Amino acid sequence: MTGLVIKANEDKAMFGIGLMLIAYLTFSFIDSSVKWLALAGLHALQLAFMRYAMHFFISLYIIGRGGFSKERFSADHLLLVIIRGSLIMFSTVLNFIALRYLPLTLTSTILFSAPLIVCALSWPLLGERVGPWRWFAIMIGFIGVVIAIRPFDDSFHPAAILSMCSATSFALYLILTRKLAGKVSTDTLQFYAGAVGFTVLAPFAVYNWKSPETGLDWIILFTLGFWGWSGHQLLTNAHRFAPASTLSPFSYSFILFLTIWSYFLFDHLPDRWTILGGSIIVVAGLIIWGRERQIGKAQI
Repeated sequence: MTGLVIKANEDKAMFGIGLMLIAYLTFSFIDSSVKWLALAGLHALQLAFMRYAMHFFISLYIIGRGGFSKERFSADHLLLVIIRGSLIMFSTVLNFIALRYLPLTLTSTILFSAPLIVCALSWPLLGERVGPWRWFAIMIGFIGVVIAIRPFDDSFHPAAILSMCSATSFALYLILTRKLAGKVSTDTLQFYAGAVGFTVLAPFAVYNWKSPETGLDWIILFTLGFWGWSGHQLLTNAHRFAPASTLSPFSYSFILFLTIWSYFLFDHLPDRWTILGGSIIVVAGLIIWGRERQIGKAQI
């Protein structure tokens, strides 16, 4: 009987890992689509608006299925929920601007400095103790970021600073998500994330609007929000079947997916410095993951 329970748990974990991989494949559709449309001349603010517009309407439908009463749209800690939505919006806009100028492989590498930033800020913002192993990982991780972006090299592009700011904003979003977990429902968080982006970006999108020139570009533009919403849903559901300690390493599949898209769509492969810097960042992230997993087991 015990063996059956273990097998069932293993099956659930594998299903969760599968959902995690599909979620990051879905997220890779967003970045590759945005770069495609940005190179076609569409403005980053227009693209960010479309990313949140469909997200907003899908979330509005889901949360309003039982009726559009005031109670269904109320949320505890509303200010923090709105700040969280603003942080992911800023992260998206900065990332979309950077994608016009930087390779997908570099922006994804920089984005994965976010877990390092989360770890560094978890003590002052969440009151979580960060030991010497994790501080060591944070330091070598940021060395990896410097190697990847090469700030003192002739090939350095200022858009790398925007990408780093995007990662920082995303890290703060993750911290607030952790703080609100269990206090505000996932559907409510999804709705307000979409609502903030939709409302704030609408006037900028109208001002900077440029219609796509091909039917394919129109399809790509209108599916941005769907990929964003579905990716977050898959990510949330993955954590129902497996703990974060099991799933976290598979988030690095995002870099692999974007490397594939970068080659097939834009004929670009990462250079040796991006590979070296990205590898250091991944190792640093895995050290933090491993240490947090050890601490979690010790507390059981």
